[in-house]
Amino acid sequence: MRVLLSAYACEPNRGSEPGVGWGTVQALAAHHEVWALTRANNRPAIERETARTPMPSVHFVYYDLPRWARWWKHGQRGAQLYYYLWQLGAYFTVRRLHRGIRFDLVHHLTFVKYWTPSVLALLGAPFVWGPVGGGESIPGAFRRDLGPIGMAHETVRDLARWVGEHDPLVRLTARRSAVTLATTPATADRILRMRGHNVRILSQLGLSDRDLIRLASYPPPAEAPLRFISIGNLFRWKGVHLALRAFAQAGLDAEFWVVGDGPERSRLQCQAAALGIASRARFWGRLPREEAWAMLARSHILVFPGMRDSGGTVCLEAMAMGRPVICLQLGGPAQVTKGSGIQIPACAPAQAVRDLAEAMRRLARDPAHRQELAEAGRRWSADAYRWEQKVEHINAIYREAVAAAADGHP
Repeated sequence: MRVLLSAYACEPNRGSEPGVGWGTVQALAAHHEVWALTRANNRPAIERETARTPMPSVHFVYYDLPRWARWWKHGQRGAQLYYYLWQLGAYFTVRRLHRGIRFDLVHHLTFVKYWTPSVLALLGAPFVWGPVGGGESIPGAFRRDLGPIGMAHETVRDLARWVGEHDPLVRLTARRSAVTLATTPATADRILRMRGHNVRILSQLGLSDRDLIRLASYPPPAEAPLRFISIGNLFRWKGVHLALRAFAQAGLDAEFWVVGDGPERSRLQCQAAALGIASRARFWGRLPREEAWAMLARSHILVFPGMRDSGGTVCLEAMAMGRPVICLQLGGPAQVTKGSGIQIPACAPAQAVRDLAEAMRRLARDPAHRQELAEAGRRWSADAYRWEQKVEHINAIYREAVAAAADGHP
């Protein structure tokens, strides 16, 4: 097929959403002629990668707003507004392309957020939306544990989500989709309320064969010291404060490493000192992907206490490396880590901390169980999240969408 993909975030050798965009484009290139619409600032990294490994069936289409319309955007500041305006501006580019090429199907990949629109839905070709996420919410009992700033942030997010759900363009995107892919049941439920069509659950995450081989090549860490690790941006909703409390409560002769940066870093370091674990809790800051993998390889167990993640790329990477995962039974990680770690029910902060501590003690004292979970994680990551395997499922969805359009159905 001639497929147009919208992949605002799309960059090789990256995790999170840029990795989702790149991995999907790369996997689909083996089956279709692909036009990938992405931001112009991704161009240098993409061209370096395609110079090493050409993808002749992929045509990258780069678009950005004019300089005068993007001077105010710096990092995450203004990213959501910029993305919305980028979608609107890109419509005229993709409309001209569609007139000349006549795409068989269009597919929105990234951003992975259900409450922002996709202009591709307006082209008139069969449209697949997702996987999209963002329907996950922090349970009420945990919100009170976020502090005033954290609670204010979640309130603003709730408001932005409500506005998005009532945006005519977002609702049109939902109604125009032949198939909608949601990362979690919570997101699927919200899309159905917007009259989304044919909603399925499918994680946005995946790993290439190259990544699976690379991750599997890391040797097991030394037996001592036992090392727990958390990797990710340090926001309050990521729950690292819960992990540190649990580690202190577990009372183990072990270390806890934190890889990542963000507004919570100094608060977490003060918390570690107050808990009496400052000498055993090390904060490494933000590291490039390969260096973060090397830190993960030196650790025994990944602790991922995020409270509203749609995915959790690092959970998948840890599984492929053979490192058990401890996570909360919330959002994407609960979908990803089936049988390859310990999922903690999230009823209240004190209960979650207590159960996290018990999970840490259990895995610390039972190396055989750690090995059992490690082998399950390797199998599950390769069987369910290998890009080359996932694309077969996506191809079936494409055929269904095209057949439905040929029959005159939405």
